[in-house]
Amino acid sequence: MKYKYFDERLKLGLNIQYYRKLADLTQEQLAERVDISREHLSKIERAVNCASVDVLFNVSEELGIPAYKLFMFKE
Repeated sequence: MKYKYFDERLKLGLNIQYYRKLADLTQEQLAERVDISREHLSKIERAVNCASVDVLFNVSEELGIPAYKLFMFKE
């Protein structure tokens, strides 16, 4: 089943993954820093789960980037 905004959620997840790897962090490390489980972060990166606004702000803060960069999707 394809959810509404699935493509956008997938791009968001790929951006989180990109910046996480750029910061040389594992899923476990980033998840611990933002107080979520590694499984939840994995599901966000794969667009299986949605992320709350609070989680997105925490992720961007821990990655040292402005939150809007997570939403800058490449065509």
